[in-house]
Amino acid sequence: MAETRLIQGRYRLLELIGRGGMGEVWRSRDEALGRLVAVKCLKPLGPEQDAAHTRVLRERFRREARVAAQLQHRGVTVVHDFGEDDGVLYLVMELLDGHDLGRLIADRAGPLPVADVLDITVQVADALAYTHAQGIVHRDLKPANIVRLTDGTVKICDFGIARLGREVGLTSKLTNAGMAMGTPHYMSPEQIAGGDVDPRSDLYSLGCVLYELATGAPPFDLGDAWAVIVGHRETLPKPPREHRPELPGRLDSLILDLLAKEPDDRPAEAAELRRRLAAPRTPGGRPAAPGGTAPAAWTAAPPQPADGWTGERAWVTPSHGARGPAPAPAPDSVPAPASVPAPASVPAPAPASAAGDTALPAWTHGMTAGRLAAGTAAARDPRPGPVEGLTGLWTSAEQPGQQQPAAPGMPPGRPAPEPPGPAPEPSTPDRPNAEHLADLAERHGAALRLGRLGRWDEAGEAHRALAAERALLLGPDHHDTLGSRHEAAYALTRTGRHAEALAAFAEVAEGRERVLGPDHPETLAARQETAHVLGRLGRHAEAHEVYASLLASRERTLGPDHPDTLRCRHNLAFSLSRLGRTEESLAMAQQVAAARAGKLGESHPDTLVSRYEAAYALGRLGRWQEALDRYGEVAAARGRVLGADHRDTLAARYEIGICLGRLGRAQDALEQFRALAADRTRLGGPGDQETLRARHGYGVNLGRLGRWEEALAEARDVAAVRGRALGPDHFDTLVSRREVAVALGWLGRWDDALAEYREVAAARTRVLGDAHPDTLTALGDEARCLEQLGRTAEAGRLRARIAALRAGRGPATA
Repeated sequence: MAETRLIQGRYRLLELIGRGGMGEVWRSRDEALGRLVAVKCLKPLGPEQDAAHTRVLRERFRREARVAAQLQHRGVTVVHDFGEDDGVLYLVMELLDGHDLGRLIADRAGPLPVADVLDITVQVADALAYTHAQGIVHRDLKPANIVRLTDGTVKICDFGIARLGREVGLTSKLTNAGMAMGTPHYMSPEQIAGGDVDPRSDLYSLGCVLYELATGAPPFDLGDAWAVIVGHRETLPKPPREHRPELPGRLDSLILDLLAKEPDDRPAEAAELRRRLAAPRTPGGRPAAPGGTAPAAWTAAPPQPADGWTGERAWVTPSHGARGPAPAPAPDSVPAPASVPAPASVPAPAPASAAGDTALPAWTHGMTAGRLAAGTAAARDPRPGPVEGLTGLWTSAEQPGQQQPAAPGMPPGRPAPEPPGPAPEPSTPDRPNAEHLADLAERHGAALRLGRLGRWDEAGEAHRALAAERALLLGPDHHDTLGSRHEAAYALTRTGRHAEALAAFAEVAEGRERVLGPDHPETLAARQETAHVLGRLGRHAEAHEVYASLLASRERTLGPDHPDTLRCRHNLAFSLSRLGRTEESLAMAQQVAAARAGKLGESHPDTLVSRYEAAYALGRLGRWQEALDRYGEVAAARGRVLGADHRDTLAARYEIGICLGRLGRAQDALEQFRALAADRTRLGGPGDQETLRARHGYGVNLGRLGRWEEALAEARDVAAVRGRALGPDHFDTLVSRREVAVALGWLGRWDDALAEYREVAAARTRVLGDAHPDTLTALGDEARCLEQLGRTAEAGRLRARIAALRAGRGPATA
């Protein structure tokens, strides 16, 4: 395959960096987005190959693409795109800086430090817990398929023979084709026997990997494949501590438990590994950092220095741009972010670490989220949608082979400080020095980590400080300055400051257009954020105009079926529905859903988001049964792919309750909302706004069943909690107060109902204006209540006022 080959007119193959059993992996450049990626191609097959064998190989490759595209976790390789070009099937993945574990063991010519074995175990267990929750078994877990990045992050790669547990038909066909499934040194006994496998098979394979990391050799390191297979099936492995006595006893017993012959004798799930390896905290109260020394409770010998890995490109680029509350590691596995210093003309050097704190390496300079945003950041839909993944930037301070003697007074294993060198040249706007740039990059990474931890106020302040300093040092339109301003704007959206975010994104878009041009991916990424914020502000007509312009640019530069183009079309469908153009919205959402299904698969989260949007449009059109059927399908698929407790699954269940109520099935709707409220309370607490939404739906259906006393009590309770949390004039608070008034009216307490209706109308007039549709609805409620009380003259005057406001003549007083 020629080095200059261009796949799909977009991905230029630069260098062959890997060759495996089913394909080649090329270091490549995405010409559209200007970034390096890894492209995996199915190896060309000669005419001598059996046609059936070729078909199975191709089917397996397509299966890898669809399985991998469903996975969104920091511990799993990100898949950007896949397809077929001139008969060659290809998969586009992130390009990773680091080494696979097999290479790390080979480079050391022996086992890894205990601290690194523990760190890798926790990270791989997190990733397996996630993939197993999606119904996916890897089936080929081995050192070569686990990569540790230079920043310390561990990722599982190559789901090429993964099996969806719920879809055994296709896998059985693949297996029956007589193709090797797995690698003998790491295969579970049940996999060797050709029996059914489940997540516990992956745990056995993980036990084999950990055995090798801890001892330097796999558990059955024998001369031929048959002897290895017999070892797995019939021989008990030697305890790792017989090879390496200083290993902690708890690690030794965990590895042996993972290597149990019978699946029932192994840990039941990957999450159990984290519980058994719960890292003791340092005296400062924070977990030990990845790559640091093992906690004292784990070590039987003095701590060893951590090893670092330098930047050779592995075959699979970390997502340096932080995005949203993606699946994040549990608190015990995430080191606290480095402190973010305030801007200064010459920043102070980073403080020395006392507990494993490490700085970002210089190679991260310039890798701002803005640079990658066009390829990785989705315009977030106002209703729940899939969450973007996130990779933190952690690295090790020590380099391989630098095990220096400890300095006097320092703990064993810590390198002595180097003698001070000459003072660095000072930074100036014309010539920033390298140390200053590296410090800015480190602080940028620390700010991204704050966002990853959900500390968006602090993240925003840190990014704004960096943007100001970078503007002084590099210029206001420098790439990194605009990247920091982009991240600061995103933090504003996460804290609800949408008007400020709108102005900030508009400025970033203008700066990028001046420097990069109107169709550059980064310019389009900022414009897409602008459109999203306009929608959040209710300015749907303006958002629609921006999305329409963006769509034209995306189609021109990327093509009609590119994921970014489809995302833009989805958002355009969303804005159409908010403008009342529901038929157009439905048609576009259905087209996008079909295109995403063909590209990503029927159960991909992006496909399900578009099907959800189509269901919403069906409801707006009064086609409630069709909407109910669609929401039911989406909820079931999300439950399988994302889990029963995922926010998107719960959102679809809420819409099912709405549809049931609209169809007159109040009892079914009541049960739906009752169960949903219980789940929301369990997951978010009784004061969570989604819990209150479910309770509101429950109260509405109590009323539909004529249980008005219960409905009144529920509405009052929800209104009180919303008033305290959101404020008395918040939209949701006023909706609940209106339900209070409705229940009072049905109970014949019209005077009390009138007081509630008037307060709701007054609040909506203050907040929305007297001609807003919601205000007019509230005034109409007040007029009907006056009629019930026999005060027809007052009701008549109020209805005349409403008519004048609807006609745009201003409020009538007669």
